Amino acid sequence: MAKVLLSKKKEQAIQQLLARGTELHRMGRLAEAELHYREVLEVKPRQVDAQHLLGVIRAQQGRLLEALELIGGASPARPDSAAIQSDYGLVLHRLGRHAEALVTFDRALRLKPDDFAALGNRGNVLASLGRLEEAVASYDGALKFRPHYAEVLSNRGHALAALGRYDEAVGGYRKALMLRPGDMLVQSSLANALAVLARYEEALVAYDAVLAASPGDAAALTNRGNTLLYLSRHEAALESYERALAINPRDAMTLNNRGSALKNLKREEAALASYDAAIAIRPDFADALYNRANLLKNAKRYDEALVAYDRARAVDAEHPEAFGAIDAAQAACEWGRVEILATELRGRIEGGMPFTPFALLALCDDPLLHWKCATNYAADRLSVGQPGVAPALRPAVAVPSREKIRIAYLSSDFHEHATAYLIADLIEQHDRSRFDVVGISFGPDDGSEMRRRLTSAFHQFFDVQGMSDHAAAALLTKLDIDIAVDLKGYTKGYRSELLRGRPAPIQVNYLGYPGTMGADFIDYVLADVITVPFEQQPFYTEKIVHLPECYQVNDDRRLIADQTPTRREAGLPEQGLVFCCFNNTHKIAAPVFDVWMRLLEAVPASVLWLLGDNAAAMANLRREAQARGVDPARLVFATRCPLDEHLARHRLADLFLDTLPYNAHTTASDALWAGLAVLTCQGQAFAGRVAASLLQAVGLPELITTSLAEYEAVALRLATDQAYLAAVGVKLAHSRLTSTLFDTRRFTRHIEAAYETMWEIHHRGEAPRNFAIETAV
Repeated sequence: MAKVLLSKKKEQAIQQLLARGTELHRMGRLAEAELHYREVLEVKPRQVDAQHLLGVIRAQQGRLLEALELIGGASPARPDSAAIQSDYGLVLHRLGRHAEALVTFDRALRLKPDDFAALGNRGNVLASLGRLEEAVASYDGALKFRPHYAEVLSNRGHALAALGRYDEAVGGYRKALMLRPGDMLVQSSLANALAVLARYEEALVAYDAVLAASPGDAAALTNRGNTLLYLSRHEAALESYERALAINPRDAMTLNNRGSALKNLKREEAALASYDAAIAIRPDFADALYNRANLLKNAKRYDEALVAYDRARAVDAEHPEAFGAIDAAQAACEWGRVEILATELRGRIEGGMPFTPFALLALCDDPLLHWKCATNYAADRLSVGQPGVAPALRPAVAVPSREKIRIAYLSSDFHEHATAYLIADLIEQHDRSRFDVVGISFGPDDGSEMRRRLTSAFHQFFDVQGMSDHAAAALLTKLDIDIAVDLKGYTKGYRSELLRGRPAPIQVNYLGYPGTMGADFIDYVLADVITVPFEQQPFYTEKIVHLPECYQVNDDRRLIADQTPTRREAGLPEQGLVFCCFNNTHKIAAPVFDVWMRLLEAVPASVLWLLGDNAAAMANLRREAQARGVDPARLVFATRCPLDEHLARHRLADLFLDTLPYNAHTTASDALWAGLAVLTCQGQAFAGRVAASLLQAVGLPELITTSLAEYEAVALRLATDQAYLAAVGVKLAHSRLTSTLFDTRRFTRHIEAAYETMWEIHHRGEAPRNFAIETAV
């Protein structure tokens, strides 16, 4: 009898020790709880609860193998314990044995289907196995039993983010933060998801909350800098990167991003140094290598840029910027390299690879490939299906009429720039009784007379250079713009992204980019019957609008300096015929250059006058001339000068020779305005048909050829038949002042008629369609 009483006392003592140990365990006093569990096990070595709970402490201490042995030893003795199965699964998961952990959690949930902790941990295991949809379902199961389970809400957010379902992830993170306002890991995750969604202002608030609690969080400082960079707040981004680098000076990613902020601030040498520092730490850092190469290219240091691209391509030839080298090679007239890269590039574009469409225009004359390139690029960079971007919607019913149509012109070129030279008088000529005309500028204020002229010409003028795309689009919406006219397309400094959420009901591609945008939120392209015939509609996502005579606007008040430089002052020989081409060097292609060299051979004492755009191109063109048996000295390179002086020096030339596949555009109208005849070869795509349009409008169709053989023959006749060349010059002298090409007032009536037709179509609730404007009387 005494023996039995003793056993009961022992069991009572064990239960008391367990109860006290469990209480201490809940309080987080692990060392004291462990002493109680160990005391139990000294009395009864296989006491299951003590063994299990001591195993839990070992797991909390990070001693996972001991935990596995203890909990695993308890499991066979209590196969009906969901808690033991669940804790065993948790240890297996932390050891990376995810498949076994999943089996164990499933066993626990068969015993206790409403175990929200097991459901949450099972979700973590599934996420670790990459089974994200199943993980979300498991988290949802846990939340059904415990809706305010902060940890599960957070982990569910991580799984949704990994699935690209960022909107849902943001909702989960916000709920988790309501339960745990101080959880900076969740706050950081929320900020990251908002940044991915391009909700940059919200992301910035979230990062600032992280940094208020943890000012030394270098990752948050870097991500905050990235967000500010997206918001075009480059100075603030730089400051954030500097703070991050003060904490972790060898963070290559931050150094790279700091370089981008410096580049945007036009501090090129400092940006280059930052990229170099990133590469010194991570020699295989492809992003930094390509950023460095792009910076050198933009600085026109093409020889250095090509070396940099070679190094970057050796690290990652599949990088999105891998074909940036072709841009540098074109500008440097490195035609051998261009040919090699172009062959590979065509296949990549046809296979769906995104590539900057503008760079393709000077590579080929294929409108189908141009369309494919633009649609690839738009899907990658401008897709309305991207997270956080509103879909392009068109009202299904007619919209109210209004007294005036509100037009916004969008550009980064409202300063001393070719686009500004063309468009200034149009802005001034717009009929203010029928149109409100707004300027949206995202380029620099150079303080020039042209900048002042344009800001005065617009009804309202807004500098959005420091705004995010989202904020700039919101401004357009607030201004109640009817027609947004993108003057950039894909040319340097473009920001067509701000139109992708359709802040205006009608959106138009005009003037800057001669091709399709490939984007479903651009409704129309303004062209003419020569540049984009209606039969080319399959190559355009926009509907085609034909302006009469010529699509290109010109300012008929552009000044030409009275004084003409002497030949000696211009670096030209005193005698001999002067062929010229003032196009940028990236437009000069080998087949056209071959023709030019044959013309120099055929016309004694003649010279070719080109724009001295960069040292690499000048050296390469001289080398190419030498290789074709032409004295390199017969290539004369002009320096850049003010527009009125540039127009005046055209008087020294005899014939402007155009390029193909990318014609002279503003450069051609400059020559014609200055009284210099332009000979062109008409191509198949928009970029190669502009000069033909200009010549037709100015009344010189005889200077339009359709093959390089014809182009060469006509050029030779003009160069050797002085009477014929003089007759063409006389004809141009008369027509430049009487033709439609340089009649800005007439052109304004045409483009206004186009805008009114677009608005009437929209007003009736109809979809955009092709149409042509009749010539004004």
